[in-house]
Amino acid sequence: MRLRLPEERPTEPPTGYKIAHPVLSQDGTRAGFTGVSLGGALPYGVVADASCVYGLRHAVPHRRCDCGFHCVHERSVAEGLLCTAEHRTAVLLDVLVLGRYIRFERGFRYARQRVRTATVGPCVCGTTAAALADAGWGRPGWHALAPSCAGCLRGRTSVSLACFARLAGEGLRVVAGAGAAAGAAFGAAPAAASGASERSPTGPAGTGLPPASLPAGLGVPELVAEAALLQARLDWFQTQLARLGRRGRGDVEHG
Repeated sequence: MRLRLPEERPTEPPTGYKIAHPVLSQDGTRAGFTGVSLGGALPYGVVADASCVYGLRHAVPHRRCDCGFHCVHERSVAEGLLCTAEHRTAVLLDVLVLGRYIRFERGFRYARQRVRTATVGPCVCGTTAAALADAGWGRPGWHALAPSCAGCLRGRTSVSLACFARLAGEGLRVVAGAGAAAGAAFGAAPAAASGASERSPTGPAGTGLPPASLPAGLGVPELVAEAALLQARLDWFQTQLARLGRRGRGDVEHG
């Protein structure tokens, strides 16, 4: 006798929470996420379809396989996963469960998802994050990113939260979670970012120049974040120029 799982026909897609690492494509034109467990080798976009990580040709999710996206019902449970050392730089995702799914006691395993909101934790120094910066690792063709305040960027490849949302597309919202207030040099701490902004001055293009014009929809927190990133980039350039100047004077003295 074959056991069948009970069928559900919800009027609205179920919702859930999960954690993932934000990633930026090598050319800086796309943004997405990569998982923290079984499917971590396969970055995905805001709207994505799951596939069997074992390469098996069956519908996802399969009752006798671990394939598919995973999420939990409760936000607090997902937040608890961020306490582990290897997940401290991950972000919290609010997702819509689409397509086929299997319901478990604590969450879902499912075939398709839409990421609605990504909540970015504080910088490693404890300050509210103003950007997502190169984390020092990645996947082929993708840079993994980690939360960073303006003072800790130090010339690393980075994008503002608003820029990440724009590159990811599909109406994604990226917000900064709780953290300590930013230093007085930058005014107030940034609070949130929506998907309608320009690339950070410290983006992969490396121009260091602010956008020519600011689109509608930017509020004070977003403008403060962009200004903080620009100031950090200028400080880094000034440091490099000072080092080159000292080196040049040393060569003249020994010449």
